[in-house]
Amino acid sequence: MSNGWDESAAAWIADMGEAGDFGRACVLDAPMLVRLRGRDFRRALDVGCGEGRFCRMVRDLGIETVGIDPTDVLLRRARARDPEGTYIPGRAEALPFGDGAFDLVVSYLTLIDIPDIRAAIPEMARVLAPGGTLLIANLTSFSTAGGWSEDADGVRSFRIDGYLDERAEWAEWHGIRVHNWHRPLSLYMNLLLGQGLVLRHFDEPMPHGGDPARVARYRQVPWFLMMEWEKPAA
Repeated sequence: MSNGWDESAAAWIADMGEAGDFGRACVLDAPMLVRLRGRDFRRALDVGCGEGRFCRMVRDLGIETVGIDPTDVLLRRARARDPEGTYIPGRAEALPFGDGAFDLVVSYLTLIDIPDIRAAIPEMARVLAPGGTLLIANLTSFSTAGGWSEDADGVRSFRIDGYLDERAEWAEWHGIRVHNWHRPLSLYMNLLLGQGLVLRHFDEPMPHGGDPARVARYRQVPWFLMMEWEKPAA
């Protein structure tokens, strides 16, 4: 069964552009890049790189970057936009790299797209060198378990249901229709801790610009989280 990405790739490319959507441009890009600047990363892997937007941002920091994604249309766009970059087909559940091949692995809003997260997180840890960093941005688990609704009196509220039930649901916006996986935060945390990784940073970053009404809604229910994990040195 399709997860929607092949069918939605053209709409995704049009929606992202180079600036990115609100979540990337106004919430996540700046704090993600702060975690990378001024540090001695040499080789990075962007898992689920899509059209290559964040790969290009990482390369601009002087870090050799490889992007991997299972959607051919997105990879073709990444190569067209960045002919000197390295973009290869592949899935997070079976990364085609040797152990310890990267000192930085990035998962930028891709955990929610991965069907077999129990295989993918060990793979990310495997290809990470001792002392290396796994940098994650993801939707918060309460956001994937809920949504805004309005009662008969016009009062808006955010309703969460089925938080502990792992499931894939269709998400639709701007001509895009893809599977997003809801999982409780504890599942992600236990998988990461189970790989012996050490949590070095956690944040629910605030918007730093954008439409004021959207910023106000985000301040009520943050949509994103960031985590930085370290693989202990051997």
